[in-house]
Amino acid sequence: MDDSAKIYLGIALMIVMMGMGLSLKLEDFKRVVKFPKAVVIGLVNQLIFLPLIAFGLIYLLGIRNTLAVGMILIAACPGGPTSNLISHLCKGDTALSVTLTAFSSVLTLFTIPVILEWSLIHYMGNDETSIILNRFEIFKDLFLITIVPISAGMLVKHFKPEWADRLQSKVKIASALVLFILIVGLTIKEKHNIIPYFSEVGIGTFSLNIITLSLGFITARMLSLSSKQAISISIESGIQNGTLAIALAIGLLKNNDFAIPGAVYSLIMFITSFIIIGFLNTKKFRQPTDN
Repeated sequence: MDDSAKIYLGIALMIVMMGMGLSLKLEDFKRVVKFPKAVVIGLVNQLIFLPLIAFGLIYLLGIRNTLAVGMILIAACPGGPTSNLISHLCKGDTALSVTLTAFSSVLTLFTIPVILEWSLIHYMGNDETSIILNRFEIFKDLFLITIVPISAGMLVKHFKPEWADRLQSKVKIASALVLFILIVGLTIKEKHNIIPYFSEVGIGTFSLNIITLSLGFITARMLSLSSKQAISISIESGIQNGTLAIALAIGLLKNNDFAIPGAVYSLIMFITSFIIIGFLNTKKFRQPTDN
């Protein structure tokens, strides 16, 4: 990828992340005091269980090195920019979903460098870690392309809420378009390998998505959270920021193979999301209460 393409990719990702910021307020972070157990359960599912499940699937399915790194990368990323909308459409606890998105976006700033460095050493060997320089470089890049635009979006939301409300729908469309363009571009670039790649990581990414969605709901219900909270935790666990994963793989790590699992996972998670939305909105499952 040439320098101009990297710049465009970075700008596109910053727009996506700013869109997330437009829906966030400081109150979303303070809400952890209101339901700390739900937030902790959600974050444990997303930040701990998700990478561990990815690691287990890689081992069980024998996914090869470069694609294994990509699997870990998508598992390490925070919730996707559409997770709040999907949670709302699934009749979940939207406030909890927003809070989990806010916290995971900040916390993964610290967890991604560690997990990514470990995965490169574990799957690629010590020689390959030179491509990521060091943890500080990853932290710096993540800060610039995630925290800065999210903060900018939050500032707009705080000082000009009417602007934020008008921009949100447009940015959400732009976010989906950016992800679509990335997937199409990656498919074209890897057109000779895309079918073998998909056959190799398709089962793994599908399993990762289904297991994390299910585990998020089950753990929440087992620990006495409401069905609405369980739905939101499930969605936040299974809907990942595929745009960030692909951008990091192509822009920072400079390896298209690392981006393949993120692209495949993104396609799968939207398919499963539409199925869940339809399922939970059938007459049988429409529930007026939070139970």
